[in-house]
Amino acid sequence: MTAKDRETEEAHLSNNTNAPGGVESACEPDSTTPSAGVGKEKSRNWGWMLSGIICVNILILGCALVSGSAENNVKIGSADLQVFLILLLLLTTIWMIYYVIYTARTKDAVDYKDGHAGPVWLRGGLVLFGLLSIIMDIFKIASYAGYLHCDSGVKVAFPVVQLVFVLVQLWADAHPLHKSSRVDDCAGYGDEACTCSHTSCSIFKEAYYYLYPFNIEYSLFASAMAYIMWKNVGRVTEEHDHHIKFQMKDVYFGPVAGLILVASGLATFIVYEMEIIKGDSDDDQKDKAIMMHFVMNIVIVTLMSLSTVIGCAIYKVDHREHVLEKNPTRSLDVGLLVGASLGQFIISYFSIVAMAATGAIGYLDGLNLTWGILMVIQLGLQNFFIIEGLHREPYHEVRIVTVVANPYVLQGGKELTVYEGTDMEAKPSPVLTAHCLHGHTAEHRPKLLWKRRILKEVCVFLLLGNVILWIMPAFGARPQFDHDTETEFYKFNMWAAIVNVGLPFGIFYRMHSVASLFEVFLTS
Repeated sequence: MTAKDRETEEAHLSNNTNAPGGVESACEPDSTTPSAGVGKEKSRNWGWMLSGIICVNILILGCALVSGSAENNVKIGSADLQVFLILLLLLTTIWMIYYVIYTARTKDAVDYKDGHAGPVWLRGGLVLFGLLSIIMDIFKIASYAGYLHCDSGVKVAFPVVQLVFVLVQLWADAHPLHKSSRVDDCAGYGDEACTCSHTSCSIFKEAYYYLYPFNIEYSLFASAMAYIMWKNVGRVTEEHDHHIKFQMKDVYFGPVAGLILVASGLATFIVYEMEIIKGDSDDDQKDKAIMMHFVMNIVIVTLMSLSTVIGCAIYKVDHREHVLEKNPTRSLDVGLLVGASLGQFIISYFSIVAMAATGAIGYLDGLNLTWGILMVIQLGLQNFFIIEGLHREPYHEVRIVTVVANPYVLQGGKELTVYEGTDMEAKPSPVLTAHCLHGHTAEHRPKLLWKRRILKEVCVFLLLGNVILWIMPAFGARPQFDHDTETEFYKFNMWAAIVNVGLPFGIFYRMHSVASLFEVFLTS
């Protein structure tokens, strides 16, 4: 066929395509596929937009209610805030139950699994914190029941509704949306004339007070998972099963040093809390307890900073490729890490400015200034280390190939002379192959092992360091108020607002850093 004939044939096919009943009928499925995809994309975008608008409105309304309750002149109490949360929890619970029932009754319903939102360690942490939140709600119900005769019944209704919500959420495993509040703890048990009807109120109050950090972490875990699942709605990806196993092989120094750090931090924290709680202790004992707390925190952040520098230096000689695949979970991890660290950055910088402006008079001010500066350095280094580790490809194990020599091939004989110069020349010698493999293993495998080992040691040490830095503020360490230089410099209302905004983010940052460091440890 000449070029002119080919052009004529193509033109003829093009004309038939436009004619009724022509070639178009054979390509009809392909022509309808784009329109169906566009319709599905529009429906997904509409759902995202609607849910986003609802979420923003709920968030702004909640912030307005909390801001209004902060003013003494505005008559918005803790009961009003709890009514708002009860309605929100009830609506979310009804939606989750409807979703589960509708899916169960739908014929041939496809149960999609979101691999990004459901790692084993994340689900395990969610279940653990959820169970502890349920125990906390039980203690709150038992405690508030003693004040029903003289206080609002909303305080009992709220933990009941929250308990049911957590149970349904853990059972349904649907889109988790958890809201938690400590407004009831701020208002206490009502006025001073209201007394408990049973003698166990103080015991239950003390118990659920120490369970609040776990409830906060559960709320943050569930919110993070809800965001990932919301982001991945309608997004179909290939399954990547890396089978990364958790192993502590050849990792000794990091766990031992980290456990020593945790034990030392717990010991000083207990002594610090006991001295601060004592109302009759003199100022010298209180100052010594604060000094011990400052010194311990300085030691912790200094050692963590040094180990992070070592880990960053290993990254410079590590030639692993960066991950190019888009992953909503990884993007969320980085965003939460940087965003949550801003809370601790804010407290540290405000503290540094206060100490420097007042001249850092006294050893407590000097220690506080040193702690603030080292905390800023440690946060910056750790963020860089974790983000770099999350964006590196996982290490791949190097397997040693065992070569078994064939004695018949190695022996020279008349029977083998026929094959000489053909197959024998085309294939490498078994002896040379074994030698090359052995040389490659001896040259490269030790370098890979020492880099991996150092990274794992650093990850474990930083993980345990973040654990103790989470425990101390989560369970009541408040040197920002026990040492009054910042309070006098910024005045109490302003400094309390700074700490109350930054501290919850700082507590979440430490827990999120533990999860991220565990992920970096697995891929190292």
